Amino acid sequence: MDIKNRLFWVAAFVGVVLDQITKQWIVRTFELTESRPIWDGVFHFTYVTNTGAAFSLFSESGTWLRWLSLLVSVGLVLLAWVGPAMNRWEQAGYGFILAGALGNGIDRFFAGEVVDFLDFRLIRFPVFNLADVFINVGIVCLLIAAFHKPPQAKANSR
Repeated sequence: MDIKNRLFWVAAFVGVVLDQITKQWIVRTFELTESRPIWDGVFHFTYVTNTGAAFSLFSESGTWLRWLSLLVSVGLVLLAWVGPAMNRWEQAGYGFILAGALGNGIDRFFAGEVVDFLDFRLIRFPVFNLADVFINVGIVCLLIAAFHKPPQAKANSR
C-alpha cells in the first residue's frame, strides 16, 4: 500500500511519541521546579510548567491556545491527507510542526499546561520541550523547501 506523504506521517508520529515519553519521564522522575545538571552551568533538565505559548507568552490564554493547537493539527492532517503530494522537505517540515502542535496540544487539553524541561543555562534561554524543538525544526525544513526547488520547477519558472 502506497501512502501519500509518508515522511509527514512518520515525522509526526515519532515526534509526538518522543515528546510525550520525555515529558512523562520528567513528570514521574522530577519534582516541579527541580533541576538536575547534565553539564553543570551549560545544560540542565529543569521541570517547569507553562500555561502560555513559547517563552510563556500569552500565559493567561490557555483556553484559546488549546483550540489553536487543535486547529493547526487538523489543518496539517487535512493538508497531508487530501492535499497534493509534497516533496521530502515539505513533508518533514509539516510533519514536525504537527508533532509539536499535537505534543503541546495534548498537554494543554489534558493538564491545562505544558511540561517544559530543556534548560540551556549557558545562553540563558527559556526552558522548553521537544515539541518546541520539533516546531522549529519543521520551520527550518519549510525554509529549505522554499529555497530548494526541484530542477524541473526552476526550468518551468523561466
